[in-house]
Amino acid sequence: MKKTLYFLILWLSVFSTQQVFSQKLFKAHTIAFYNVENLFDTINDPKTYDDDRTPNGKDKWTQKTYRDKVAKTARVISDIGKEFTKNAPVVIGLAEIENLTVLEDLVNDPQLSPYHYGIIHFDSPDERGIDVAFLYQKQYFVPESFSKQELIMYHFDEPTRRDYTRDQLLVSGSLDGEEFHFIVNHWPSRSGGESRSRPNRIAAARLNKKVIDSLQKINPKAKIISMGDLNDDPTNASMKEVLKTKAKKEDVSGTDLFNPMENLYKKGIGSLGYRDSWNLFDQIYMSAPLVGKDFSDFKFYKAAVFNAAYLIAKDGRYKGYPFRSYADGGYTGGYSDHFPTYIQIIKEIH
Repeated sequence: MKKTLYFLILWLSVFSTQQVFSQKLFKAHTIAFYNVENLFDTINDPKTYDDDRTPNGKDKWTQKTYRDKVAKTARVISDIGKEFTKNAPVVIGLAEIENLTVLEDLVNDPQLSPYHYGIIHFDSPDERGIDVAFLYQKQYFVPESFSKQELIMYHFDEPTRRDYTRDQLLVSGSLDGEEFHFIVNHWPSRSGGESRSRPNRIAAARLNKKVIDSLQKINPKAKIISMGDLNDDPTNASMKEVLKTKAKKEDVSGTDLFNPMENLYKKGIGSLGYRDSWNLFDQIYMSAPLVGKDFSDFKFYKAAVFNAAYLIAKDGRYKGYPFRSYADGGYTGGYSDHFPTYIQIIKEIH
């Protein structure tokens, strides 16, 4: 039986010149993204560089540590946004997933199994064998089409040598009766330095823009949410010059993209950090039809970084930053080197 979630908020009426408060009933959903930090199984895949994450590899990756990692990841996902919706995310994009097997183990964990998550996943050409994936609660989201968008890029020191990285995952479907499109990203890293590796992220942003443009060409009012570990902050060129994201809702119209993460970043809020510096690489941004004051259909309500106390390292050189699951040559029992990020959308119930 489908469980419908509602909440009451004291809302300042925007349709009247008088500042009259009235109670309104809304439906709310959480949409999230989480880089889970190398969720690998223990089996050596001869086609990828996963040797470290095996029982005899450098990381001593045993069934015990793997099962603990799965349970820790499931706990985090089940908690994201619950303070608002009393429900786990209806959809969540994931990064650093090894394969379909680990996703099945994850959604079947007792902490997540009550939500009946479906899985959408493709193997990518990434040399380490890490992929992106999309989970959705079947009672709320019905996928209608999905595809992977291949990113072609070349090594910055050898322009003729192709580098292989994660695909961008496009999922289209119906969320509570409304058409939505989701894109899950994990853009190229900053290995080799930010400036030297920047062209690869620019290429990723261009691919993302191409996918968004194609959806908007079919339907200019398409509701599109793009999310991922972009390895760039909201103010970097990939976002501001290629995707041309905007931070203020009042500036967004037509085919513009709204990025609520930019304001969080400017307040010093990050999803990962090291040596007194925070980054907000884990971003969620959206098309203009999700922004506005008419809540007769789903609209953006809030954005946040999920940084619950248990996700923060209490000591060591990463104190105050995400409690990573692997550090200093050993398994820490932590969660990830990234905090999850999420947005919440709401719709008025008449």
